[in-house]
Amino acid sequence: MIPVSSVLACVVTLFVSLILPVICLIVYARRYKGGRIVSAWFLGAAGFFVPQVLIRLPLLNLLSASGTFQTFAQNHILLYYLCLAFTAGLFEMVGRFAAAKGLGKNLTPQRAVAAGLGHGGIEAMILIGMTYISNLILILMIQTGSFDALIAQTAAAGADVSQLEGIRQALVNTPAGLFLAAGLERILTMICHTALSALVCFGLVTHRTGKCLLLCLVLHTLLDISAAIQYLLQKVLSQTAAYCIVYVYLAGFALVSVLILNRIRANWPSTLPEEAEP
Repeated sequence: MIPVSSVLACVVTLFVSLILPVICLIVYARRYKGGRIVSAWFLGAAGFFVPQVLIRLPLLNLLSASGTFQTFAQNHILLYYLCLAFTAGLFEMVGRFAAAKGLGKNLTPQRAVAAGLGHGGIEAMILIGMTYISNLILILMIQTGSFDALIAQTAAAGADVSQLEGIRQALVNTPAGLFLAAGLERILTMICHTALSALVCFGLVTHRTGKCLLLCLVLHTLLDISAAIQYLLQKVLSQTAAYCIVYVYLAGFALVSVLILNRIRANWPSTLPEEAEP
């Protein structure tokens, strides 16, 4: 059986990743009513969905089917993590720029932030929200005994049940704190994504596009190498200690992101360039 604390932690993370982005959109749109916040949010969301979900992830799936690629990933794990971080930053940078261009003549600081909320929000909903819906369904099956029945039926049919057993063991043995940590990670990451999208928009309206795009790519890559940092730390530290250090790293990134947002807000031109005039 799975402890109640783990179930509650999954529910909290599901709320953070699936419901909180919608709440943020509603609150922000009401605060800046008439500022075309909703359309900016969806443009920002498209800036993640198209390059990541429709292009990069299918390409990675194709590469993963290659034996050469699998060998490279296993033998050069750190370089593999770096490549994943860099390509994620690159594809999403292009998506952010496309979203910023899509905002066109209505590119205000409020809409720039809304685009960032959309980018980070849709990522949380797709990558974490959908996963935790699946987790809760599986947990319900385990708690009611239907998952054991599924394993028995699969075994009776002569199929391999090792994957099902692995899923059950993972859900039963994962501490509640780790389920909850996924929600914290999403909150911190959404703050970072908001700042990165606003940075690209700021570069567009101030004619510093190249500089801001490069900075966005570097920051995003540094953000995503947290997986490599965790991998290295777990070789010398306990899993708990490694997670704590990684989350301090992410919290530091979120703090820097807040500072970037404040700087952008303070320096946003009161009179936009001709191509961005309202």
